[in-house]
This record gives sequence, structure tokens and C-alpha cells, in this order.
Amino acid sequence: MPEFDDRAFRSVMGQFCTGVVIATGRLNGEPAGFAVQSFFSLSLEPPLVGFCPARTSTSWPKLRDSGSFCINILNADQKSICDVFARTGIDKFDEIAWHEGMTGSPVLEGVPAYLDCNLETEHDAGDHTIAVGRVRDIAILDAEITPLLFLRGGYGRFRGLEWP
Repeated sequence: MPEFDDRAFRSVMGQFCTGVVIATGRLNGEPAGFAVQSFFSLSLEPPLVGFCPARTSTSWPKLRDSGSFCINILNADQKSICDVFARTGIDKFDEIAWHEGMTGSPVLEGVPAYLDCNLETEHDAGDHTIAVGRVRDIAILDAEITPLLFLRGGYGRFRGLEWP
């Protein structure tokens, strides 16, 4: 069997466009969060969503230990928020306005939509974890947004539904 090529794998996966969200939570009253591009819907009954934090994440254990998290969907004008939450070792909430959601997790101000969840389960998955959340509260705050997208290692925006 030939040696696996990590770069080729990343290049192929980079051809798949994903949305960008921020997962937030609060442990002992302290907010925590991180940028996520591997977010997905799992089930309608019961309502379940999932995302895949890296095993090296220092924020995920705080969300896990709190037992809940909020998925904040970003719009194309919120790349700067994504940049903040992609960093480590800083107070990510220092200049970010938020309010408490149903589970106590932060709902970021200005997001077009969010899903507030209780942690249902998690599974080991190589160098990541698959976290599954049961949706407890949802809201569309602005249905007219352009989503923030990630493709080929860069960020962009959706230009609308067009077909030749």
C-alpha cells in the first residue's frame, strides 16, 4: 500500500465548500469558543447536529465539561469574528458582544442564526472528536444574509442560487 499523502488529501477536501460557524459555551460562568468549519445536521427526530473539534483544541474541553454549546452561524461580513475565534491564548470575548442563550452558552450579537444545544454524545475520530448536540433552541435573526464560506483554504461569500 502506498504511503498516504496528507497534502493531496487536504487539497481534495479543499474542493468542498463549507460554511463557517463559531461554537460557544460557558464553564463556571466563563465564556469559551472556537471557529468550526465541520458543522452538520444529523437528525430531525430528535433534532441533532454535529461538529468536529480537533483533539488539540483547548476550548472544546470547556464546552464539553459545561454540557452544552451554541452554534453561531456567521455571515460573510463576520470574517473578523472568525479570525478572533480561530486564535488561541487570547480573551476571545473581550471585544465581542453576546448574550446568554437558553443553555447559558453565548449567542454572538449580529449572527444571522444560531442553534443552542445540549451535548448528547461524542465519539473519537482520529485527530478530531465528533461532538453531537441535541438542539434545544434555534432562531433565524436575519434571513437575508450572505453566509461566510470556506473553500480551498480561503474565505468567500455565496453569490446566490444560479443555474445556467
